[in-house]
Amino acid sequence: MKSKLTAVALATVVVAGTAAVAVPASAAPAKAEPTRCHTADLKAGFATGEDARPEMEQTEKQTQAYIWFTNQSKRTCTLSGFAGVDMIGAQETDGTWSLARSSKKPEKMTLEQGDTVDFSITLLPVGRSTPQKEKFVPAKFLVTPPNETEHFTLKWPFGGQILKQDGATHPGTYLNPVGR
Repeated sequence: MKSKLTAVALATVVVAGTAAVAVPASAAPAKAEPTRCHTADLKAGFATGEDARPEMEQTEKQTQAYIWFTNQSKRTCTLSGFAGVDMIGAQETDGTWSLARSSKKPEKMTLEQGDTVDFSITLLPVGRSTPQKEKFVPAKFLVTPPNETEHFTLKWPFGGQILKQDGATHPGTYLNPVGR
């Protein structure tokens, strides 16, 4: 009897043109997840503050340089993975060196408008007395955001030289994922 009464009451509301429907919260439309950042969404550069500068004058240990990406778009976007980094050398014999990736696991980084994230490049500097054929003198870095094909061209601002290991299986110069 109850279901018959409910059906009659619902029919009365529908006929009156004001049907009310309860929608469970789980059926409400979900906010779309941000999509990945594209090169056009970003700015890039080297971190040049005193605490971010690589120690290129020392030759006893590895050092780090940091490259940042800032979301300059009007939307929230994500970056995950490794940037592509090709170093272009200043010497005629240097050519281009595509940096190897570390074994660190990437994390998904969400960037709202104006947010910045960086990644590090581990470098193995060498002294001026190192034979010319064993050193790479950085001039420019071609930096491609993760999962993109267009790059930024950044001038190397720190000087120094790196041990040339562009053919090594485990070189002393390599890059880490965005956010690490």
